[in-house]
Amino acid sequence: MPLVKKSLALAGHRTSLSLEPEFWAEIERAAGEDGLSVAALIGRIDTERGDEPLASSVRVWVLGRLNARLRVQG
Repeated sequence: MPLVKKSLALAGHRTSLSLEPEFWAEIERAAGEDGLSVAALIGRIDTERGDEPLASSVRVWVLGRLNARLRVQG
């Protein structure tokens, strides 16, 4: 699957983020469930990521959320 690049504003500056469509779908679902915009959710991830690349941090965040959901269901 090719990466999908989206532009958004984080902490007052514009940036672009490239992720696989599956990760974008999960971020959009999580943002909706949490009552946030996609930019606001990614902004939260951005502030917590430390020195890791943003795209990697978003992927790890999505996997963590999905794993937590599986533990609750299982």
